[in-house]
Amino acid sequence: MKFIERKTGVPAYECSEFEEKTKDYAVLIPIINEGNRIIRELERAKKAKVYEHADIVICDGGSTDGCTEEERLKSLFVNTLLVKRDQGKQGAQLRMGFSWALERGYKGIVTIDGNDKDSIEDVPHFIKKLKEGYDFVQGSRFVKGGKAINTPLIRHVSVRLIHAPVISLTAHHHFTDTTNAFRAYSSRYLTDERVQPLRDIFMTYELLAYLSVRASQLGMKVCEIPVTRAYPKSGKTPTKISFLKGNSELMKILLKNASGAYDPK
Repeated sequence: MKFIERKTGVPAYECSEFEEKTKDYAVLIPIINEGNRIIRELERAKKAKVYEHADIVICDGGSTDGCTEEERLKSLFVNTLLVKRDQGKQGAQLRMGFSWALERGYKGIVTIDGNDKDSIEDVPHFIKKLKEGYDFVQGSRFVKGGKAINTPLIRHVSVRLIHAPVISLTAHHHFTDTTNAFRAYSSRYLTDERVQPLRDIFMTYELLAYLSVRASQLGMKVCEIPVTRAYPKSGKTPTKISFLKGNSELMKILLKNASGAYDPK
């Protein structure tokens, strides 16, 4: 395991590369203490042979539940494990992953949550769109061919009536599933000087909101493709967003994003 010192816009982290770069695209999976959920997701990815299309990279926030045991990850065709050793939450994990992936020379990056809710089998469809020249590809359960399974009513309403309309207005492009982290970015988009995603302002969910709108604002090629997002039939909803505080913070981020607060100065 190699320790990477903190640098401007990128947190300090540890890097365990199980294999060299083998593909032109990487799948970044940010997790923290996802337990068996991430293992089930990786097993599905293995069955679908996602590793034949992209290098699978775990962007861990410092899990302590054993879900990142290296030999098991290797057996599930994980290419690299990155472990954040610094401040920040999802935004910091993604910045860690973006920085590492761009330095490694990937042409594009797919991101997906590690809680086994999303159809990781659809990764090749994102890569196809990147190869066609799209810079931002948003996965959506609400477009034709997509599936929303057991979505909690409050989530459905908040996405459809609040989050998606605000993001769409800000982006000047119609999007339907804007809280969905299953998406893809071209390296051209992420390295554009007018974007600059590697900034410490992106600590939590700011980066997802910002990258949802910046590409179309700059006239880049964007689209949505159908995916499946399935919540458990019963039990606790797998999420890191608390009902009151978490959703309140998301609304603040949405409004700041709409005002251009995250644009490079």
